[in-house]
Amino acid sequence: MLESLTGLGLATSAGLNAYIPLLAIGVLARYTDLITLPSNWTWMENGWTLTIVAVLLAIEFVADKVPMIDHVNDVLQTFVRPTAGGLAFGAASSSQTVTVSDPGSFFSSHQWVPIVVGGLISLGVHGMKAATRPVVNATTVGFGAPIVSTIEDFLSVALSLVAIVLPVVVLLFLLLIFLGFGWLMRRRKRRKDEKAAAKWAAAQGWRPS
Repeated sequence: MLESLTGLGLATSAGLNAYIPLLAIGVLARYTDLITLPSNWTWMENGWTLTIVAVLLAIEFVADKVPMIDHVNDVLQTFVRPTAGGLAFGAASSSQTVTVSDPGSFFSSHQWVPIVVGGLISLGVHGMKAATRPVVNATTVGFGAPIVSTIEDFLSVALSLVAIVLPVVVLLFLLLIFLGFGWLMRRRKRRKDEKAAAKWAAAQGWRPS
């Protein structure tokens, strides 16, 4: 089950930021013994791969913190984040880490399964992120975008590291993410209800004294 938790954490991380888990896997595999990639995944620790991912991460880091541009970025990332999640889950399920000594045993007969599962997980997390960002921008007049984006980046970094080093803690991170999403959705619903009530009152000709 540790393979699945590691993959789950990395795929969730990719749903928040496509490039952080890929960079984490590549850097840790290249410079540490925390994760050892199998031969068919060693391209992830190649210097050129790491450079390209780092440049894309820098672009994503800036774009996701500017209101309106962050929405366009989320649309574009609808295809990128699930792909990154699939790659992260696939690499994790086939790699040796400090907690996994028998990589691939969880998906031994169907090697394509972790890639598909990772893509679906990342797509779901991306959907939550894309749905909550307009709420943040509307309620904070755009000032909340860089703050929330920074929190998401921090969670993505922490989740990527935890998924590799201590995968059992991944469940705690998932709980925090879902609680935050639930809170924002309730706030969105309350805001919509308030607007609907205000429109109804205006239609009835009612004005506050």
